[in-house]
Amino acid sequence: MTVRSLRRYPVKAMGGEALESAEVDARGLVGDRWFAVVDPDGHLASGKNTRRMRRHDGVFQYAAATTADGVVVTGTSGRWAVGSAALDAELTAALGLPSRVLPEASVPHFDDGAVSLVGTATLAWCAQRWGIDADPRRLRANMVIETDEPFVEESWVGSTVTAGGVELRVVQRVERCRTINLAQDGVAGTTRWLKALGAERQLRVAVYADVVLPGAVRVGDDVVVGAGVTVG
Repeated sequence: MTVRSLRRYPVKAMGGEALESAEVDARGLVGDRWFAVVDPDGHLASGKNTRRMRRHDGVFQYAAATTADGVVVTGTSGRWAVGSAALDAELTAALGLPSRVLPEASVPHFDDGAVSLVGTATLAWCAQRWGIDADPRRLRANMVIETDEPFVEESWVGSTVTAGGVELRVVQRVERCRTINLAQDGVAGTTRWLKALGAERQLRVAVYADVVLPGAVRVGDDVVVGAGVTVG
């Protein structure tokens, strides 16, 4: 197996950025979900309602990217630097309540695991089986891995996975919400992925992993599972 693609999301729930390489620390891809749109009660803007998050679909119309001068956000009406009053004013108007883009503090910005992985065979199986748009950007995954067997990544739970110079431990399957059906992150239009997942896959696709050994990973790097045995 090899790393097919890498993706980072500098601002949680906004569109992300494709990477040729990434540094990974104990938290995950450096800079991934480091910022989030936060309301006055400390809730994070997202596509769902939970104890920590509030559903604000308007956040999906924005995209974030890392530049030499910091993280910038683009939308239909302009481009703003993260940390600027102009960006906070734009989001406040768009979401209909006072909003600020803030770095991670006491409330983690990740849903669960540090790094999310999905295999190309899984995506192809979903697209063929259900006739849906299985673009990996709908899953907001950090790493897409070239695989031959659908859902093989689920068999890695409890195992270590080495990708380039990074060692991960796969900890759980990812339970999905309505977000995967939405137009987002450059993917136009909606699809009906969630209902099919609920009927056949317990709403789960892709896996979360924690970081065992930080390092660097590049597109094209080999992926090894377990005790030095490459599979796929």
